[in-house]
Amino acid sequence: MNIIKKIALSTGVCSVVIAGMVAPSASALSSSQSLQTFAVGVSAQDQVKKGIDNAGGTVNNFNIGTAITNIINIMLYALGAIAVIMIVVGGIRYTTSNGDSNGIQSAKNTILYAVAGLVVAILAYAIVNFVVSNLLGSGGSQSTPTAQYNYV
Repeated sequence: MNIIKKIALSTGVCSVVIAGMVAPSASALSSSQSLQTFAVGVSAQDQVKKGIDNAGGTVNNFNIGTAITNIINIMLYALGAIAVIMIVVGGIRYTTSNGDSNGIQSAKNTILYAVAGLVVAILAYAIVNFVVSNLLGSGGSQSTPTAQYNYV
């Protein structure tokens, strides 16, 4: 019964941590754009022009270095989160091993490999940002025009 309590507590703590990471980003998305209605004397064409300008205007600046960095950073963030979860799992396995030497060794290996994965993720983050900023920082910028809208 004690093991079930520990697992339930660990699951609850992990849920709170994950909810704490997700909730601020979800609330920022919902509050970033407020709902706007048509005002008196404002045409639909003016509203469409305003929407296009708010969405980025007529030229979309696409930087390949920034795109690569963002993709790699998202993957490394996920890798870091998985490593932290595995550290927690290793800790749970360690506390629930009840003195079994094989269980203790397995839990220690889980924690060791998770910490090694976390170190690799941090080093990979630093290396990728260094390489992308030095190789693609000056010459990787491209400007791709979007469609031009003419309003009557």
